[in-house]
Amino acid sequence: MKKIFLFILCLIFMHSAAFAGIEVTHNDGIYHIVLKGEKIKKHVKFISSESLITNKEAHQRAKAKLTINAGYFDPNNEKSISYVVSDRNTTDDPLLNENLLSNPILRRNLDKILNRTEFRVVECSDGKLHYEIVPHKSSVDFGCNIITSAQGGPLIYPQLRLEEEFFIVKKDGVVVRESCSVLHKTARTIIGLKNEEAHILIITDEHPMDLYEVQDYVKNLGWDRAMAFDGGSSTSMNYLNKYNITSIGDGAGRSVKSFMVIN
Repeated sequence: MKKIFLFILCLIFMHSAAFAGIEVTHNDGIYHIVLKGEKIKKHVKFISSESLITNKEAHQRAKAKLTINAGYFDPNNEKSISYVVSDRNTTDDPLLNENLLSNPILRRNLDKILNRTEFRVVECSDGKLHYEIVPHKSSVDFGCNIITSAQGGPLIYPQLRLEEEFFIVKKDGVVVRESCSVLHKTARTIIGLKNEEAHILIITDEHPMDLYEVQDYVKNLGWDRAMAFDGGSSTSMNYLNKYNITSIGDGAGRSVKSFMVIN
């Protein structure tokens, strides 16, 4: 009987531990997710789908505890505009997107687009995992490898790199081109770092923000770094069976290309 009791306690502990490391709070239309501790880093993974699917579909297919939308994509050909690395392999490469290469304006600014900011999980020779938010072309430290990553952009904090990552173009100090509604109030998916823990904001239609407002918001939260993933109608989050967050539309959620999942 004692062994059975201990076995049941062990099962209960294992079930509880499976949800450990993810903290979700909600206030005024903003969901704040914290990935706490070292163990959770092993469960962070970026994935992409051959065809566009909703965040909820990705969440169910991956049998994930948490799923959020990640990189940018071209809805016309369903190909990625962001690099994605999954299980150490590049699964999405913008250079394979012919629409990106055939557009003369985008082609002239390809270096900026290809070097947009990304979120990485990196493993080093000591076996430890750590997060990074850096430009895509940034090298990793000696003895380290990228386990999984997704590019988005722009970097928001400590600097807002709108022109450097080709989200806006200015002429004579006036904005003449804007991408991804970076200067407009909209829903947002934001990821950042604070004290070596990953933080995520799902900013819903209840509290839309432009990226200058996001910069002030994460600064007040004391974050060390922050970047954007795809936002607007792509903004989506599923957590267990508790939250199913989508942005404007028919309520089913926009179909997107890549996702951050935690199993």
